[in-house]
Amino acid sequence: MGEHMHDYTVVPRTDEEKTKTLNRLKRIEGQVRGIQKMVEEDRYCVDILVQISAIQSALKNVGYSVTERHMNHCVTDAINKGEGEESIKELMTVLKQFSK
Repeated sequence: MGEHMHDYTVVPRTDEEKTKTLNRLKRIEGQVRGIQKMVEEDRYCVDILVQISAIQSALKNVGYSVTERHMNHCVTDAINKGEGEESIKELMTVLKQFSK
């Protein structure tokens, strides 16, 4: 998918972390289906835009949660191994994409 994709995690996610993130993503998926239905039903454009904004916010929040976990586990581990500079550079590249 991208040049920063890895086949590993330094510290595997807990079952609770996976469940929480997957539940958020499933909720977002439901919101997207709701917007599809709104379009099919020719709903008012502003109502659709409000729902799109809510989805964008929800996705950003999932991204912030994943970023926080990455910093607390992967980046911290890289720093402890003396590989912090590369890990921080990688994270900053992704954060620049994320903030567009």
